[in-house]
Amino acid sequence: MGVSMTGYGSSTENIGDTAITVEIRSVNHRYLDFSAKIPRSFLFLEDKIKRIIQSYFERGRIEVYIEIAGDRFVQKNLQTDWDLMDQFINQINTAKDRYHLSGELPATILTALPEMITVQEIEQQPDDLNASILSNTELACIQVLKMREEEGAFLLKDLKERIASIENTVLLLQNRRTNVIEEYRRRIQKRIEEQLIDTVSIDHARLHQEIVLLAEKGDITEEITRLLSHVDHFMETINKSGAIGRKLDFIVQEMHREANTIGSKSTDPEISESTVLLKGEIERIKEQLQNIE
Repeated sequence: MGVSMTGYGSSTENIGDTAITVEIRSVNHRYLDFSAKIPRSFLFLEDKIKRIIQSYFERGRIEVYIEIAGDRFVQKNLQTDWDLMDQFINQINTAKDRYHLSGELPATILTALPEMITVQEIEQQPDDLNASILSNTELACIQVLKMREEEGAFLLKDLKERIASIENTVLLLQNRRTNVIEEYRRRIQKRIEEQLIDTVSIDHARLHQEIVLLAEKGDITEEITRLLSHVDHFMETINKSGAIGRKLDFIVQEMHREANTIGSKSTDPEISESTVLLKGEIERIKEQLQNIE
């Protein structure tokens, strides 16, 4: 059964003082579109993350956000610019001699210039952090999939109700078609009688021919048959597993084509009114299908 393409999932794991959080957002898209925001040090995992996403989803725009809080994967080292420090100390001693200053230099003087001693971070990628990112990506995918399935259940329920409404409207059109043909016959007979008021008898062959021609011009039998077939096909497809959104969209396009043909053929106000209602339901289904995988 099809699922919605809208969903959200997140998973967090703490490893020591480091927290790994994976968030995944999913929205509708014609194809599978993947994007990820990953800390620079872990960009090498992007292909593996993408393969995980592809194993869970077939359509939708999937956005993955990975945040790593903590310094477990960062090694910090002090770096001293000895040349700069030598120049600094020499300048201090020169100043002491020049101005006849005495006393020992305190150790804190070394922090006077921040550039002399700096902290450098060397990023690392411990294996347990790499594995955590991938496992939490899977957990977040499972949450997204669950939400998409729940949302999809509501959407499919609505689609089934709308298809049932369409089927009822088509059956009303089918019944109305029979009455319309009889009305054609009476209308043409009256017209011929008015034209042949001075004639002794009516040319029944001509009357029959006129009825047949007019009935054929406005006949919607084939369109009704195809519409009912599309309804059956839609219901068969909606209960199948896997990605069904594009298949359903194609069926609905065919339904819309038949409804347009009925509308163009119709000279009957009741059929025209029913056709407007029919096309309205079809349009609403098309909108809903934009979010079905």
